[in-house]
Amino acid sequence: MPEQKQLLHLVMGGRVTDPRSLEFEDLKAIDIVGVFPNYSSALEAWRGAAQRTVDDAEMKYVIVHLHKLLEPDE
Repeated sequence: MPEQKQLLHLVMGGRVTDPRSLEFEDLKAIDIVGVFPNYSSALEAWRGAAQRTVDDAEMKYVIVHLHKLLEPDE
């Protein structure tokens, strides 16, 4: 079976100024969940982090597609 290309994803979150935005209140307080080798493992980590803070509308977790930033032409 051929090895899949590594597609790095970052999962992070924190308190936002407005639940409809991605402007974080305090960048020093950002929760870096981790860097993951593919979208499915990043999604699993995101779900776990988001579920822990589901009752707090001002906490938001996101998946950042690092591979698109590192290699934008691919």
